[in-house]
Parts: sequence; C-alpha cells; structure tokens
Amino acid sequence: MNRWLSQHRAAFGLALRRLGATPFNTLLSLLAIGIALTLPAFGYVALDNLRNLGGSASGVQQISVFMDVGASREAVADTEKRLRALSTARITFVSRDEALKRLQTSEGMAEIVASLPRNPLPDAFIVEPANLDPDALEVLRKELAGWPRVAHVQLDSAWVKRFDAFLRLGKLALLMLAGLFGAGLIAVTFNTIRLQVMAQAAEIEVARMIGATDGFIRRPFLYFGALQGALGGLIAAGLVAGALRLLNGPVGELAALYGGDFALRLPAVPEIAALAGIGAVLGWVGAQLSVGLSLRRFD
Repeated sequence: MNRWLSQHRAAFGLALRRLGATPFNTLLSLLAIGIALTLPAFGYVALDNLRNLGGSASGVQQISVFMDVGASREAVADTEKRLRALSTARITFVSRDEALKRLQTSEGMAEIVASLPRNPLPDAFIVEPANLDPDALEVLRKELAGWPRVAHVQLDSAWVKRFDAFLRLGKLALLMLAGLFGAGLIAVTFNTIRLQVMAQAAEIEVARMIGATDGFIRRPFLYFGALQGALGGLIAAGLVAGALRLLNGPVGELAALYGGDFALRLPAVPEIAALAGIGAVLGWVGAQLSVGLSLRRFD
C-alpha cells in the first residue's frame, strides 16, 4: 500500500513539475480549457437565475381562489381550513373589505369605487404552492375549483407552460453546448499530452527497456491532464463569477425600473468544485486516450 501511494505521489509531483516547466504554454492551455468550460457554466448559472426570476415574478407561482360573493363566514372559514391542510402551499387570505381598499388606492379608481352602492368584491385566498410544475399546478387548480362556495380559481397556466418549455429548450441547448465544448477540452488535452509524449519518447523507450509498465509510464500524464482540467475549471468559475458581477449592476437597475428587486446568483462553492471536477475528468479522459494511442505506436 505504501509503495502504491509513493508511486502516485511521485507521479503527481512529476505532473506538477511539468506544469511549471513551461509556464507560458501551460497558461495558454489553461485559458483554452477555461474558455471552453466558461460558456456551458455561464449558461447553467444563467438558466438557474432565470428560473429564480420566473419563480419570484408576480403571479407566476400563485393561484387565486375567489369565493362566492354571498359566501358566509363559516364557508370562508371552512375553505381556509381546507387550504391550510395543504402543507405544501403557503396561504394568504384577502378579505373583500381589504380588496376594496386596495382597489381604491389604484390610480383613477377612487371615484368609481365611491359610486358603488355596495362592495362587489368577494373574499379570496392567494395560494403559493411549493411544487411549480405546470401539470401539478393545473391539477391543484381543478381540485380547488371543485370545492363548495368557490366561484373561480385563476391560474395563468399557459404562461407557466410556456416558461417551462423555454427552460427545457434552454437545458437541451446547454447540454449540446456542453458536449461540444467538452469534446474540445478533450481535444486540447489530447494534443498537449501527445506533444509531451513525443518530446519524451527517448525516456519512455529507456523506461520500457528496464521494465517499466505501461501503467507506470501513463500515470504522470494522467495526473497532468487531470490537473490541467481542474485548473481550467477553476479559471472558468472565476470568469463566470466576474461576468455575473459585472452584470449584477445593470440587472438590478433594470429590475428596479419594473418595481422589483433582483440580483444574479453567483456560483456556489459546490458548483465551483463540480466545475473543477468535470474539468479534471475530461482532462483525464483526453490524457488517457492520448497516452494509450502513443504507447501503441511505441509497440
């Protein structure tokens, strides 16, 4: 076990030395890998922010339940009790008097409301479900519409479905983009490792003559590819975070113009670690392919 660990430690140290031996070339390779990972990573964070924006938009995740105008207090209380039993939803009660006051404060409505002989507005409940799936919202809407003394249940399901379809399309485009740039990252690593193997062909021949196994020869190159991919992933995370910081100001100003308060979410630590891990895996794959092909040529 100690021998195995020492071999991997030596291979890891050799990979680090190779990275530092040609700093300019290493920097160019890391930038190429970082840029290849930046676009998919930025797309992922942008979709996540868009999902949060859609979820916080007014009315997107709300179901309005309007009672009959003549519903008694007991009927309203019974409906509220049944709604409170929905543990996955947050309930807000809006009485008819409160609704009338809100209407009076609207521009140009004060005189109209004052001329009404009686309050025509019903009691209402605002339901904010935890599950925002369009199909689940539609099922909940139909269930609430069948309750007694409920006159109307309002849900802009068409808007929600369109938004959900747009997000699915964005995810599909992001997967295709990630696959394309992932292949590019593998190609960059493949070419870098191939050049290293060619430069050290004589050393590899001597090592094989004195009994070095293919695994022993391959190991430093695999660590080199994984390290290069992981560092490129960290560069990509930095580029994404920097771009989002630059966009945060204009996005906040735009949200303020619409009476909202929204800030772009920066990549979290687990997401940065995942990006570095993905880069390491892709770099390892590229190194594995390159070294395997090169060793076959030596044979």
